[in-house]
Amino acid sequence: MTFLSTLLPTFMSATGLFNTSAYCKSNLYYRAVLMAIPLLLLPCQLIAGENHAQAEALTQSDLTNADLNKAEQEHAAALIITPSQRQLANIQVETLTFSPFDLTSVATAQLVVDKDKTVTIAPQLAMQVLKRHVVPGQQVVKGQALLTLGGTEIAQAQADYINAATEWQRVSRMSKGTISASEKMRTEVNAELKRAVLNATMMTNKQILTLTTSPQSIGQFQLLAPISGRVQQDEAMLGQVLEAGTPLMQLTDESFLWVEAQLTPRQSERVDIGQSALVRVGQRNVTGVVIGRSHELNAITRTEQVWISMANPQHVLHAGEFAELYFQQSDPKGDKSAQTTALSSLNGIIVPDSALTRSSDGDWQIFVENKEGFEAVEIEVLQSQRGLNLITGIESGSQVVVSGAFFLASELAKSGFDIHNH
Repeated sequence: MTFLSTLLPTFMSATGLFNTSAYCKSNLYYRAVLMAIPLLLLPCQLIAGENHAQAEALTQSDLTNADLNKAEQEHAAALIITPSQRQLANIQVETLTFSPFDLTSVATAQLVVDKDKTVTIAPQLAMQVLKRHVVPGQQVVKGQALLTLGGTEIAQAQADYINAATEWQRVSRMSKGTISASEKMRTEVNAELKRAVLNATMMTNKQILTLTTSPQSIGQFQLLAPISGRVQQDEAMLGQVLEAGTPLMQLTDESFLWVEAQLTPRQSERVDIGQSALVRVGQRNVTGVVIGRSHELNAITRTEQVWISMANPQHVLHAGEFAELYFQQSDPKGDKSAQTTALSSLNGIIVPDSALTRSSDGDWQIFVENKEGFEAVEIEVLQSQRGLNLITGIESGSQVVVSGAFFLASELAKSGFDIHNH
């Protein structure tokens, strides 16, 4: 108020409101001028408030844009490619977990069929191949027709069964005491014997039962697939007459395979039944389980034979392929050497050479796929052996690019991303 009292004469003089009349000097006029000053200053306050609000809005906008730019820079490290680029570069991604395998100890091996899922087609009667229904290498399902077989021995076996089954049906309907128990037993055994002969020719129970209602069908039958699998070792030729027990073909379910390996006594010390093993076939790595070992050394090679079972759901691997075998880093009993202790302490993720590239500063890196895209991650290589590398620096369960990493590294270099903030 004191400031306004001092400023008022100057203000009134500048605005022409000051004069020497008694009225102008009256207290009423003085109060009226004081009341008018806030009204005169109000537009200035409104303008200042509006400018302040605009400044706050601009500042908030600048902060928002800065946050967005920062977020974009953070996500810029994720490389995004098109599906066509992915297919052209053959980019393959696998979920990899920590592996306990020792890459310094490798054994040569060979893939063989799973004997628990393989059937040899070899009827136990002399036969003739009348018709073929499949081709070698064909995938068949259980119950599918493979061959039509016939011949005099098959016709005789079918006729013998019809007679024996008919006789047993007649005897079984007799009232008790009409025939002796031994005679009744003999009739039943004879019928089952004739049935077993037909089962040995690989006729199904349904086909055998049909003979009693359709005796005119004797002389041939369709050989049906006992399991689902692939036709292998197909030796049946149309019109060929074969002796009893001659293998005609083999059916194998390739969803599982066995691995046969020859191990030195030093290597076999680390092997236990149920233990995991890493099987490498070409560029593919598959984990299997040890299911057996011979516990006997070959007199010539001085090696022990070991069998590993592994899954092959896509049928990409086949019996006869060569493989490399790696076992866990478990210490042999009683071996406390420094070398063995060092091996057992290694723990990382195994990737092929095709997964490794060099970063801009020369360090090893791999590419991990996430929801934003492909991100390069620097890693440390602990072991390298025969195209495999034990690495550390990523989490177990990561989606790692195992093929096509060189293409991603090239795209990353062209984009100019500095993903490591160096």
